[in-house]
Amino acid sequence: MSIPRLQNFINGEPMANTTGETIAVTNPATGKVIYEIEIADDSVKQAAIESATAGFKQWSAMTAMDRSRILLRAVALLREKNDELAMYEVLDTGKPMQEANCVDVVTGADAIEFFANLAPTQVGQQQDLGGDFYYTRKEPLGICAGIGAWNYPIQIACWKSAPALAAGNAMIFKPSEETPRGAVELAKVFIEAGVPAGVFNVVLGEGDVGQWLTGHPAIEKVSFTGEVGTGKKVMASAASNLKDVTMELGGKSPLIVFEDADISQAVAAAMLGNFYTQGEVCTNCTRVFVHESVYDAFISELKQRTENNIKAGDPQDLEVNFGALISKQHQQLVLDYIAKGKAEGATVLTGGNKMSVPGADGGYFVEPTVFTDCHDDMTIVREEIFGPVMSVLTFKDEEEVIARANNTPLGLAAGIMTQNVRRAHRVIHQLEAGICWVNSWGASPAEMPVGGYKLSGIGRENGIEALNQYTQTKSVYMGMVDLDSPF
Repeated sequence: MSIPRLQNFINGEPMANTTGETIAVTNPATGKVIYEIEIADDSVKQAAIESATAGFKQWSAMTAMDRSRILLRAVALLREKNDELAMYEVLDTGKPMQEANCVDVVTGADAIEFFANLAPTQVGQQQDLGGDFYYTRKEPLGICAGIGAWNYPIQIACWKSAPALAAGNAMIFKPSEETPRGAVELAKVFIEAGVPAGVFNVVLGEGDVGQWLTGHPAIEKVSFTGEVGTGKKVMASAASNLKDVTMELGGKSPLIVFEDADISQAVAAAMLGNFYTQGEVCTNCTRVFVHESVYDAFISELKQRTENNIKAGDPQDLEVNFGALISKQHQQLVLDYIAKGKAEGATVLTGGNKMSVPGADGGYFVEPTVFTDCHDDMTIVREEIFGPVMSVLTFKDEEEVIARANNTPLGLAAGIMTQNVRRAHRVIHQLEAGICWVNSWGASPAEMPVGGYKLSGIGRENGIEALNQYTQTKSVYMGMVDLDSPF
């Protein structure tokens, strides 16, 4: 039986490459190849630039209200197709359907709706200068590049395209080669909604295709989601011709549980921030600092709920809440970190092994793992693992835990659990992170800007700030009186 093939999506339709080069895409829950993608070759790349150039000219000439109406039609289509698109995400990523059907497509559609409604609100300024005056215009940048990660494929494609298209730009998007289908399906939705061909193109391939995008002189901005090392390379390449960049990179985020916290809620936050999407979330609170006075109660409930409330299995089963890691290679990476944690003296409270899951034979599963007896300089406490591995540490006082929480080159997210409102504000304002939660974890509505401090990123996605980052300001000085010149 032949393997299905996914082609690049250029100028409103699938486009074959001329080299015949392909990459296999594997279902992480079974370990079996489910389709192949055609790698974008020179012919595809050239067509992507040409069609984006033409698409931008047409799209940017439309009124913001017209763009808004079209994007809102795309939102309606995404919601109609929610279950179908969610299934593609499950097959590509190995995440549970009970997550994908209410988060991935839903939050992506929310972002497009938010920016579609904002598009007509972008206005310039005008000021009288005593006869002469000036005014400003918000103008789109041109062709933008989006480079996605593999953990939330369609959501990331929506988050990047939403402000870009709302502001009048075109976008060439490169999804991860491990989870590419969501972006192609989004491109089809945009065409069906009435977005002109070429405004949203999808090029497929590995890192070299992304590198081509970041270095191409026709690209005005790059928005990248991924790990820190790759982000540095993307930024260096973009700097060659002074492209604007947005970077949403990795994290090693702290969750601080104070002595007055609701322990059940704190355990819920810690589990959500470590085991949701089987731990493959950049904002995960993989360092959980628990006040020593409530440590025993926290650990007791955490162990009980981790061992009894998590169900691994076929991700298509709606009862399953814990899926497979993205690849065999990544499964081994996570297992190697677990081995390192043991070797450096941490204690496995629960988990710590590869999983064999009935109904998902051959899948890349790792048990939800909790380490205790951790200290700040352990490898598992310092480095991003991107898997279901939680490190629990204790602390004595507020000043101490703030310093320890901030003792990392990363600064993506942070959270605290407390019922003291003054402490909540006092502590959260001192944490060096761009996304912070109090008595919550993980919520990221389209209205809220998200991004990192330090090595965790540059710029913001979502929120009004993101729309501004996809425009440039043109100042126009109007000479209304005769020019006074010495010549």
